[in-house]
This record gives sequence, structure tokens and C-alpha cells, in this order.
Amino acid sequence: MHTDRRAAYSQAAPVTPLLIEGYASLYGRPDQVRDLIEPGAFARSLAWRAQPDMLLQHQTGSVIGRWREVKEVGTGLYVRGLVEDRTALNLIQNGLDGLSIGFYPLLWHREASGGRTLKEVALVEISLVSAPMHPDARFKPMTPIRPRRAHIM
Repeated sequence: MHTDRRAAYSQAAPVTPLLIEGYASLYGRPDQVRDLIEPGAFARSLAWRAQPDMLLQHQTGSVIGRWREVKEVGTGLYVRGLVEDRTALNLIQNGLDGLSIGFYPLLWHREASGGRTLKEVALVEISLVSAPMHPDARFKPMTPIRPRRAHIM
């Protein structure tokens, strides 16, 4: 019986968590659908559930790590967490750097531009994504990412 040593190695190798930080949402700047989140919009939601799930591309039930810090600051919703999923780590190594929030709007009003001003939201999850709804919702690795080395077998 022939086994692929590369596959066995990649499954057996331990995953080293990667610390990331960034902004999952920014205040006062509309996203691509012209939604604008006001300061304080996350306050009640964070008081109720301080650590929302960390997902990849909004895939429900597929937790890829854990947020260690989620808080509202002057600029927006600041996040810091550990990515612990091999697939997500590979994507980050290859340039993934977007963040996106999954939420339910609780208090909002429609703007003439077609977008919404969100005054209160229920934050459900924060995802690492390839195409964030807000172009400035990004994260950066806080621990070095080792470049991939070619393995010759």
C-alpha cells in the first residue's frame, strides 16, 4: 500500500497559532453597500457576548480560532485574536487580510443614498475574508509568518 508522505506530514504537523489584529468595522466611513456604522453600535452586543466566533468567509459552524479582544475604540471595532486553523493560516500566508462582521441590524435608518446608518447591531461573528465589505476592514499578523519552503520528497 502506497501512502502520500506529504499528506501524512501536513495532517500530523502541529499548528502554531497566529496572533492577528485589526479593525473589523470602521466608524463614519460607508462600506461598499453604503452602510455606515455609528460609534457605540456594538456596545450592548459586546456586553452580552464579548467574544463572537472567528470564522473563515462567514462559514457558519467552522470556527478557525478565537478572538481574545473585541472592543469599540475611536476608529471602529478593534479585534485581536489567535488563528488556529491550518487552512486559514495558509490563506493568510498567501495574502488573506480582510475582516467582515456578521450582524443583525437592531436600530437603523435608511439614508437617501440607499445605504443605512446603523445605530445598534447584534454582532454574531467576525470573519477573515478575501473581499471585505468595508475596504479598510483589515488585519495584520502580529507574529511573523514563516515563508513556505518547498519540500522535496
